Amino acid sequence: MNMNEIIHAAVRRDFGRFESALRSFPDGDGARARQLRRAWATIDRQLHHHHRTEDAYVWPYVRSLGVADPALLDAMESEHQAMAAGLDAATSALDALVADPTSAVALAGADAVAETTRVTVSHLDHEENDVMPVITERMETPEWKAVERQLRKGSPFFAGELFAWLQDGGDPVVLDALADTVPAPVRFILSKGFGRSYHREVAPVWQN
Repeated sequence: MNMNEIIHAAVRRDFGRFESALRSFPDGDGARARQLRRAWATIDRQLHHHHRTEDAYVWPYVRSLGVADPALLDAMESEHQAMAAGLDAATSALDALVADPTSAVALAGADAVAETTRVTVSHLDHEENDVMPVITERMETPEWKAVERQLRKGSPFFAGELFAWLQDGGDPVVLDALADTVPAPVRFILSKGFGRSYHREVAPVWQN
């Protein structure tokens, strides 16, 4: 697995956790509603960032190769727009749950997450099947390395949240792939150091 697939695995995992938590939401539990809303902010932030950087750097790189059908990359961008709309709808549903923490509102939120999951997983599958092979063949080239440097730019606190989130409840196969991709000291410093707020505020949500 490459880093892109590792991130995709975390997205799939979290959508499943959110839908399950919302379908079993305890009626009237305002504290749980606020917990879930805080946790949702992480996947919302990470996924929006992931898509923006793909739109800014990955798709232009693939277009520049001249080996992929331009319609495929147009579809990637269009699917990102649909996913962003789904994320926004799910965010609104979780905001509604905080305002009215009832099981009925939670079920509506679960339906919103399920629809976002459908749209998102369809895109992730499409990307992994039709775009990633083009990139995988070129991962050791200077041109792709330059794209990777752009993808890694950002706050160490954002990276810390990313690594803490990736590892929280990750499948052993995914965690092994992450260990093969990123050295242990880097994972530790980012996750345990810069990702402290995730461990304090979000990880406990999934321990209930």
